[in-house]
Amino acid sequence: MMMSANSGWRLGGIHHVGLTVSDIEASVRFYRDLLGLELIGRRPRVTAPYIAQQTGYKGVEMSVASFNVSRETHIGLEVVQYLTQSGETADQSTNRPGNSHLCLTVDNLVECHRDLRAKGVQFKSEPVPITAGPNEGGLVVYFYDPDGHVLELFQPPARQGD
Repeated sequence: MMMSANSGWRLGGIHHVGLTVSDIEASVRFYRDLLGLELIGRRPRVTAPYIAQQTGYKGVEMSVASFNVSRETHIGLEVVQYLTQSGETADQSTNRPGNSHLCLTVDNLVECHRDLRAKGVQFKSEPVPITAGPNEGGLVVYFYDPDGHVLELFQPPARQGD
């Protein structure tokens, strides 16, 4: 856990990553059926005063699907469709400040890329060998979910004893 230098509180880790989507059903199909993430919860219509207060949107209604990204770390992925007060699609270019990406590890990036591309998933490039830094020897590639969120697949380098 990370302790704040100025207070008695500490961060405990990542609970989940949230993505706002335009079509919850398309996102469920993508993350569950194509990527194989475990769907652990669905809330088709969420309305609660605390959500309106948290988001700043009075009377907001949303649909939420939750996935388990990693059994080892229990980090979740939450996709949210605003049923009311929905906004415009943002430019997800990786060089735009404020944008982010979710990196998922995979044991065979070349095969994963081939399989997902054959199923219609859009990639930014072919798998790229990492030629410098702590992940030298690994492979990496960016791809997109149905809303254009940038996702990354990362195959760690083989290490001695692996």
